[in-house]
Amino acid sequence: MLDFLAADHLFTIMLVLTTGALLGQVKFGPLRFGAAGALFMGLVIGAFDPRFGAGNDLVKSLGVVLFCYTVGLAAGSTFLSDLRRQWSLMAAGVAGLGVMAAVAAGLGHLLGLTSAHVAGLYAGALTSPAIDAAITATDGDGATLVGYALAYPTGVILGMIMVAVVVGRRWPGTKDTPSLAEAGLTAVTARVENDIPIEDVPGFTEQIVKFSYLEREGVVRVARGRGSFLAGDRVLVIGSPDDVERAVAALGHVDTEASLTDHRRVVDFRRFLVSSPHVVGRPLGELDVHGRLRGVVTRVRRGDLDMLARDDLVLQPGDRVLAVVPRESLGEATNFFGDSERHVSQVDALTMGLGIALGLLAGAVRLPLGGGIVFQLGAAAGPLVVGMVLGSLHRTGPFRWDLPQQVAGTLRQLGLMIFLACVGLASGPAFLAEAFTLEGLAIVVVAGASMFVGGVLVFLAARLIGLSAQRATGGFAGWVGQPAILAFANSRVNDERIDSAYGALFALGTIVKILLVQVLA
Repeated sequence: MLDFLAADHLFTIMLVLTTGALLGQVKFGPLRFGAAGALFMGLVIGAFDPRFGAGNDLVKSLGVVLFCYTVGLAAGSTFLSDLRRQWSLMAAGVAGLGVMAAVAAGLGHLLGLTSAHVAGLYAGALTSPAIDAAITATDGDGATLVGYALAYPTGVILGMIMVAVVVGRRWPGTKDTPSLAEAGLTAVTARVENDIPIEDVPGFTEQIVKFSYLEREGVVRVARGRGSFLAGDRVLVIGSPDDVERAVAALGHVDTEASLTDHRRVVDFRRFLVSSPHVVGRPLGELDVHGRLRGVVTRVRRGDLDMLARDDLVLQPGDRVLAVVPRESLGEATNFFGDSERHVSQVDALTMGLGIALGLLAGAVRLPLGGGIVFQLGAAAGPLVVGMVLGSLHRTGPFRWDLPQQVAGTLRQLGLMIFLACVGLASGPAFLAEAFTLEGLAIVVVAGASMFVGGVLVFLAARLIGLSAQRATGGFAGWVGQPAILAFANSRVNDERIDSAYGALFALGTIVKILLVQVLA
């Protein structure tokens, strides 16, 4: 049996994925490992025979590339808009990495660990692709991989525990944007008491409220978004509950008669699936929905997130837009948005392959910095950085970089589990050989203590800066650089700020780790 598993690497990886998925569903107190179950089952199975982990480098690289590229695309769509509030968190992350390196070096020296051990455990606790730089800097010293193998699961477990403690908290995030997923959207029918220009309604100019249905003198129509509301009008106001309340107060009062959305003979509404290449990757403001369809888009649903349809919101394949149009325009709206499940489920292999290739090229560039230190993004950070750039662009001429939400989610999860399975199989023998020795205990202690000190610094800085616990958690997951911790955080809370902060600190953190690990070595 062992010979068969050693000969058929693909079967072995699938076996790890299957058993890892089962382990990932088991609850250990507040923890459920999820995708990280593949890592721990990889360690268990890989410990039986070192041949299981040999020759999986290409498969492992494919897994991490798929994960990092899709995370980059998702984070890039909001990275630039969030940069102003995240730069201070990024600075805190860099400081935390420096503090962690200092603690690891000092504590490691006290416990008798070599510099190769410290470099390996630093890369392992932070689950970083910097291990390649560490191996090169230590001339392939076996102690580097021993430190990495023992610190890797330590970083995953400790990181999940810290995330479980923080992610659900509601400390004051005065400098952060509210969570779109948490706030939710509501629609309220308002009765206008006095004539009022539409631009004077609180929230309209800032596009935090929208209007769809308008009833004037018994006639229902689509609200045009310009001109004035007149006394006696009834209008449907859409936005977050607090914003809608302020808008309704300025208009008049809540109307308790039959909802305007019940009048569907003249004006109707429907959710349309965005699949047309002519609208994908374009901001809603460029589409001129009112001019083309005599209607208005009020909401966009992306995955589990319902967003207000702002003019600057860029449509992605798989989005579902809620459009209010004259009933006779429903067919035109279907053709305009595409509304095709078949088209949206297809992967644009050209742009995906090109984007990943550009990421790998960026990761392969080696920059000598003097003193024997060489900087290289590698196969993880390269695709992530390029994915963030392309995700912020959305489209370049005929190239549409965004992936459908469902496709991106599947690729991300599959890539993550493949990567963790291969890491576990490769690290299993070293983990078993050293896990129950005094040297192994010292490695675990140094890795856990240094990561805890650095992580607490990141969380404290985020709170002092005025960021939400959810953005702080995403930043911490990116600071660690562990995909499984990101997946764990997302499984606990539905909040788009987690992915945004993860992408920001993952890319920057990888660069800093590659430099610091060579200093430690």
